[in-house]
Amino acid sequence: MHEPGLNALALAYRIAYGVLAGAVVAHLAPRAPMRHAAILGVIGLTLATLGAVAAITQYDLGPDWYPVALAAVSFPTVWLGAAWRGRRRRA
Repeated sequence: MHEPGLNALALAYRIAYGVLAGAVVAHLAPRAPMRHAAILGVIGLTLATLGAVAAITQYDLGPDWYPVALAAVSFPTVWLGAAWRGRRRRA
C-alpha cells in the first residue's frame, strides 16, 4: 500500500478505533478506568512498535511513516477515549 491517501485514511480509522477502544475499556472497567486504559495503551504501543520494526526492516509494505505513526498514536488515542468516557460518566 504505497498510496499516501490510503495510508492517511487507514491511520484515521485506526485513530477512531483507538479512541473507541479506550472508551469501551473505561466503560467496562470495574475500578480505575484510566489504569485499565493505560494497560491497553501499553499493550497497543508494544505491538505497534514491534510491527513497525518488522515492517520497516524486513518488508516493503508501504511508506515507513505509517507504522511509526501507528505506534505514535496508539497510547494517546486509548487515553483520550478513556478520558472522554470518564467525562461523560461524571456528567
